Amino acid sequence: MVSFLIAYASWSGNTEEVAEIVEETLLTEGTDVEVHRIGLGPVPDMRRFDAMMIGSFTWDKGATPEEVKDFVADIGYKPKNVYVFGTGDTQFGGDALFCHAAVKLARFYESTYKPLKIEQSPRGIQEKKVIEWTKGVVQHWQHLHALKY
Repeated sequence: MVSFLIAYASWSGNTEEVAEIVEETLLTEGTDVEVHRIGLGPVPDMRRFDAMMIGSFTWDKGATPEEVKDFVADIGYKPKNVYVFGTGDTQFGGDALFCHAAVKLARFYESTYKPLKIEQSPRGIQEKKVIEWTKGVVQHWQHLHALKY
């Protein structure tokens, strides 16, 4: 069974909501999932997982929150198979800075799958966007690893 770590940072609850939808979707797709809220407890051992999904809000005009930076540093290396999701607000910096933390994380991890960007809360039409993105991640991972279920 494929195992995913979902690691996320959330202050307002928006990124946490996305992580919950991602978790539910991964479970329906038949994957093993562990969720870690960044900044609480020890950093999970990445060697236990086939892939990681990391979620972050964007802070202060496009910045990545310090706790996310610390988490990335605490891992100590760049694991393969990293997928990124983020929440943001276009009213702070417009489209150029919207979910910029997610864009930077995807670039840092050299993710081969486009990061998910959610405007504030994943409710309504955006919930469907999260579900479709997550199913796409599973298909992408399976394609990369030629797994058939």
